Amino acid sequence: MSTQRPMVEVRGARKSFGAVEVLRGIDLSVDRGQIVAIIGPSGSGKSTLLRSINHLESLNSGEVWLDGVQVNQPLHGQAFERHINKVRQQMGMVFQHFNLFPHLTVLENISMGPIILKGMTKSDAHALAHSLLSKVGLADKIDAYPSRLSGGQKQRVAIARALAMQPKVMLFDEATSALDPELVDEVNAVMKQLAAEHMTMLIVTHEMRFAGEVADRVLFMDGGVIVEEGPPGDMFRAPQKERTRTFLKKYLSA
Repeated sequence: MSTQRPMVEVRGARKSFGAVEVLRGIDLSVDRGQIVAIIGPSGSGKSTLLRSINHLESLNSGEVWLDGVQVNQPLHGQAFERHINKVRQQMGMVFQHFNLFPHLTVLENISMGPIILKGMTKSDAHALAHSLLSKVGLADKIDAYPSRLSGGQKQRVAIARALAMQPKVMLFDEATSALDPELVDEVNAVMKQLAAEHMTMLIVTHEMRFAGEVADRVLFMDGGVIVEEGPPGDMFRAPQKERTRTFLKKYLSA
């Protein structure tokens, strides 16, 4: 049996916004190369959990670990800034909205992070950007500006930009929910390719079919807790909890 440590571990995560407790003691462990889909109704805490993993949201209590290093270390000031910037370089995050720099070309958007944060030479960063754009099917858009791209193309550039930092884990927060339906599949195809390459991924999604195709595990969240989790076949065919059944009935019959 492997005793390999988890790639991502969340222990006793609690988070409140004012009087509203959004995460209520979440424990989560994700192994290296595992793909975990997180589903649940709006307001269930899915995005807050994902954002707390790379400390875009700071927990009120609990710990987050990445590959044996505590993300939310009890440091202060510049010491914490240095620490969190280093840790975040190892986590790629793709948001609902693409957050590309409009004044930079696709090439510049992708290569800027490796040059500035990793000290990569411009020529190496450009070569990496070329290879990643080929991977996401956009090699012909390398000199384009974001305003010239469709939503699906922008999101694929955003994925390439995250991958350029050569992260240990990829976090997807509703990566396709802002896209027109016909553009969703092209982004999902890239995520499926990453899954086939055993990239560790946590994916918050409303797309049950996609979750069933790519995930090793599905977590159903509601009310700030993980209500139920399991392999997608079990979760979608025979959920154990009434809250899960009610939620999935609505989505799977749509």
